[in-house]
Amino acid sequence: MTHGAETGPHDADQGPAAQEPKDPVDPARERNPRRGGLLSWIREIALILVISIVLSFVIKTFFFKAFYIPSESMVPTLEENDRIFVNLMVPRNFGLQRGDVIVFKDTKGWLPPSTDGTQNWFQKTLEFIGLLPDTSQQYLIKRLIGLPGDHVVCCDAQQRITVNGVALVEPYVNPAEVPRPVPFDVVVPAGDVWVMGDNRNHSSDSRFHNAAQPGNGFVDEKDIEGQAVVIAWPLNRLRTLSNYSSTFSSIPAPH
Repeated sequence: MTHGAETGPHDADQGPAAQEPKDPVDPARERNPRRGGLLSWIREIALILVISIVLSFVIKTFFFKAFYIPSESMVPTLEENDRIFVNLMVPRNFGLQRGDVIVFKDTKGWLPPSTDGTQNWFQKTLEFIGLLPDTSQQYLIKRLIGLPGDHVVCCDAQQRITVNGVALVEPYVNPAEVPRPVPFDVVVPAGDVWVMGDNRNHSSDSRFHNAAQPGNGFVDEKDIEGQAVVIAWPLNRLRTLSNYSSTFSSIPAPH
């Protein structure tokens, strides 16, 4: 007797090998594959731009902000048209130090009213999110000379500024001109600082606002935007900014 091969219970119904279901294909993309690739590329670029703008805004709001130098008051440290980055964590998270180069809001009317209306909406938008330097005329930049409680005087017999009785040797002052002495004798109130420009003969700073103007030449700490830390443009002037700590290291604490 001839025996046929045994078959399993489902062999009789066995059809073609099962296949994995295919993902549905977009008919438009199948007709024009380049269009699908272009749309994907556009989406990626848009996402990158959005992320860049958000990061720039966060950095500008909490960490660093770009500013433009419109005057010669800080020569030779800063020249007109320099672009700088300001550390916003000083004094928000870290204390101020004598010698810091600080940017502060002009809440006391040191500057004339701004008449700059040349920026268009696009430039203002880029400035707001931090992709362009802040060119607002409502800010000033000076070097911090006196902290709260400091006794700051001009001048001693050698025409030097003194802080708490110690004469300053100031290497940052413009060496091209001998500073004209502007006599003053002040004690910095709590919550304020005393500031001066490095280009002493061309800087309208605390010395010239300490009589009949609001604040008597002092700058409120709450008006300080931050500490200038680096020149970012032009590239041939790229450098960090020093606070010349050795100049102020021997000054005693105020009484």
